[in-house]
Amino acid sequence: MFKLVIIRHGLTEWSNRFTGWTDIDIAPEGIEMTKKYALRLKEKEYKFDIGFTSVLKRGIRTLEIVLETLGQESIPVIKDWHLNERNYGDLQGQNKAEAIVKYGEAQVKIWRRSYDAAPPNGESLKDTYNRSVPYFQKTIEPEIKKGKKIILSGHHNSLRAIIKYLDNISDEDVVGLNIPYCIPLVYEFDENLKPIRHYYLASDEEVKKVIESIKNQVNNSSKSEV
Repeated sequence: MFKLVIIRHGLTEWSNRFTGWTDIDIAPEGIEMTKKYALRLKEKEYKFDIGFTSVLKRGIRTLEIVLETLGQESIPVIKDWHLNERNYGDLQGQNKAEAIVKYGEAQVKIWRRSYDAAPPNGESLKDTYNRSVPYFQKTIEPEIKKGKKIILSGHHNSLRAIIKYLDNISDEDVVGLNIPYCIPLVYEFDENLKPIRHYYLASDEEVKKVIESIKNQVNNSSKSEV
């Protein structure tokens, strides 16, 4: 049986804005939350051979904290832009509440949650899928097939794209997929790399609480989008 561990980066230093490719570090709260859930991996004696992440600071720092907590800082880490967050184009840097005033709540919701609608000069989730998933197939899957123990630190939309692929989620249903910050998501695969099951290293209540905070981000200026 093969395994993959996926972690969404910690909360960032930006407040309630569309972050996208803007290179923002994680906030103290995000650091502590990352350490908290990295300890879940340590308690269960997870060991890794290779780490993958984006070229963005928040993805890299999250992976560094996890590996430091595990005492596994020496493993090779591969950073690639194909795993970057979705590019929000003209929305990057904008406060989400202000964007609603400027473009209308319905339009902003379409840009945030539809599969194939992109903001001006930005990417849709479909665009993100079309760069993240081929990279996953070409670079990460072969390492899993070799029996390597992989940890992937990523971003909300690039991870949503990869999970859509792994779980064969429809274009319509992926719109409702949310991934909590920092909580390790474990995938188990058969010999053909077909997912057998997946689970978070947290209670359902913990996962729900973090996901609810994501859904309420427009009205909560202390959290960042991605």
